[in-house]
Amino acid sequence: MNLFEAIFAHDPAVPAIHYQGRDLTYGELRARTLRMAQALTSLGTTPADRVALLLNDSPEFIEAFIATCSLGAIAVPINMALRLDEQCSILHNSGARLVLAEDDICNMLQTGAPEKLRTDEIRILSLKSVLDKIGDTPVPEFQDPKENEPAFILYTSGSTGEPKGAVHRQADIFYTNQTFCREVLRVTKNDRLFSSSRLPFAYGLGNSFTFPLLNGATTILCHEKPTPDVIAHILATARPTIFFAVPVVYNLLLEHHRSGRQLDCSSLRLCVSAGEALPAHLGEEWEREFDVQLLDGIGSTEMLHMFMSNHENDVRYGSSGRMLDGYEARLLDENGEPTPEGVEGNLWIKGDSASRYYWERPEETARTFVDGWVRTGDLYRRDSDGYWFHMGRSDDCFKSSGQWVSPVEVEGVLLRHADVSRVAVVEDFDEHLLPCACAFVVRQDVESDPGVVETGLRDLAAASLPRFKQPRKYVFVNELPYTATGKVQRFKLRQSLRNKEQG
Repeated sequence: MNLFEAIFAHDPAVPAIHYQGRDLTYGELRARTLRMAQALTSLGTTPADRVALLLNDSPEFIEAFIATCSLGAIAVPINMALRLDEQCSILHNSGARLVLAEDDICNMLQTGAPEKLRTDEIRILSLKSVLDKIGDTPVPEFQDPKENEPAFILYTSGSTGEPKGAVHRQADIFYTNQTFCREVLRVTKNDRLFSSSRLPFAYGLGNSFTFPLLNGATTILCHEKPTPDVIAHILATARPTIFFAVPVVYNLLLEHHRSGRQLDCSSLRLCVSAGEALPAHLGEEWEREFDVQLLDGIGSTEMLHMFMSNHENDVRYGSSGRMLDGYEARLLDENGEPTPEGVEGNLWIKGDSASRYYWERPEETARTFVDGWVRTGDLYRRDSDGYWFHMGRSDDCFKSSGQWVSPVEVEGVLLRHADVSRVAVVEDFDEHLLPCACAFVVRQDVESDPGVVETGLRDLAAASLPRFKQPRKYVFVNELPYTATGKVQRFKLRQSLRNKEQG
């Protein structure tokens, strides 16, 4: 079955998308998707062509994605928030010959990127102009995809460096629907799903697109930047039943709520967090404040969506929950040997939603995809009850006094301080050039005395952590560098320390 048939098997009169104050039914969306397919066909799109999408979260994005995949071409969603040079890099790597873009992005690419793109080899078109010129192109027929036929390429967020394009099949979409969506979300036709994470990312693609539309539910889309004010307005007016975000967004929403601008969460039955490990105190505070459970889980671009998660009425804050049915996991040490129970190790995952390779990156493919397993790059431990605990990225962990330090563990302690809003821990070196922990701290109140806050943090760390895990240095900053998916870019913090030393 192809994506078009799976989605439009539902009642055509039911709302599929709520967007800009109005509902679009499944019947209306079907007609618009066929029109989009006509437009792509009129442009000469053929199977295996890469079609890049630089579109807002909107009905048009969903129509273009469904039409592209169902025609046998390969959709390449690109994050609208990336810099122009980053977007051009993805266009180069994907080999896209057609770009469908919003008017402003189209103009930027046509006027600001000729020196970065071979414009004689790539067509950059405004989606609006394309839809206005369909003509008499016949309505195409969609074929079922072949078993390993690529359908779309999702680019990683770049939390550890340059993004890589994970190649996925249509079957991968159906698999995540059968696993995380059915097991954890239990979406019904009465649900309304809203995600602050955007459609070009694996997390947002499932949340706002495939999970609601494969189950006859309604997705709530927002083309604006999801600031706390925007999210608060959507929660109050569009009344979602499931809300998805990353930890930094939940923290901002709590701050927004406590500043006197009340957050109406009365319509919600579930909240979901991913992207980075959710600090235990943040999950506990959210549930205490709004009486809605916040389910943390972990997925990846390579696996398309979640492979482990907390479950409704089975939440252990501070953990990523339990393995989902349909996935396998193993923990290996630095020598590739299994680690004993309770001992942290490098997490490898196996499941049928996994990408098979990175587009045009054979060396990275060989390192990540091995004998059906996917190396996640995450360091985890599993307790005797079957709960999994994230210890950080394996390339973020470091040794101090000859023992491993997990930045996530140290951050969890420092976040308990009432004057701390956000914190990130990275490796630094002391006056003897020995490795030690350094904490970058964002204060709740920028007017607070950093010396007083640092003293409090040192006391808290001394009471909660062994000496080798306690930060030797504290750096107070106004903000932390994040990817568009809400992950802290620790490599940028490490680089800032190196640059300071060299300067």
